[in-house]
Amino acid sequence: MSAPPADASPAVEEGRIAPCSGHALELEAGDELVVIDPLGEQVSDLTAFARDDTAEYLSSGRSIDYASKLWLSTGDVLYSNRSRPMLAIVEDTCGRHDFTLTPCSKEMFEKLYGEQPGRPGCEGNLASALAPWGIGRDRIPVAFNIFMRVEFDPASGRVSVLPPLSRAGDFVRLRAEMPLVVAMTACSAGQSNNFSYKPIDYRVERRRGARGDRDAGRGLRVPDRRRAPYHGVTTTLPRISAEWPGNEQKKV
Repeated sequence: MSAPPADASPAVEEGRIAPCSGHALELEAGDELVVIDPLGEQVSDLTAFARDDTAEYLSSGRSIDYASKLWLSTGDVLYSNRSRPMLAIVEDTCGRHDFTLTPCSKEMFEKLYGEQPGRPGCEGNLASALAPWGIGRDRIPVAFNIFMRVEFDPASGRVSVLPPLSRAGDFVRLRAEMPLVVAMTACSAGQSNNFSYKPIDYRVERRRGARGDRDAGRGLRVPDRRRAPYHGVTTTLPRISAEWPGNEQKKV
């Protein structure tokens, strides 16, 4: 008897990242990760490492170089430091993100915000989330700052961080091009969320019939949600609020 056909329907995982915190997970090639801004104007710093060799990491420089533009969106590919595709942007309802500034850190909060001592920031939260894979703070690269709005003055070169353009329900859908460890945050920096610290939702669609297949995600039909907010997660998870100091999180 022949083996039954593999179940190619997606196995869905959903979650919420509380304000000023981070989360990490593993993806197979072809899995799709949807990062959602449930309330609007909230940044999520995202980084990734090759699961088989974490010395290979998501590279801002390679990705911007190969795309020949600063602002990456639908159809663009995020590359590793070894010039291999790591993530493909399949859908993007916001269209504005940053891939130039490093994750906020304890020292950044001390230097730019005058906090003493500074909070861990996205750098510390990413490192904590990635600790089970042996990835420490010194290995956190420039993140793909989803929904972050950074402006550059063409005359002076001055950099400004402005409130995100994302509205409630906006999302980015990323397809893994190799087995990955991915970490993401709900950003802790006030300039990145208009000084209103909010959660980030995520959804993972795992292609159960295509594990380990580098091209598993290619050719899949993706629903057209460009004109409507994403409601896959935000209607089923509790609302969470948090305020600094203490990074306290509570359900309300």
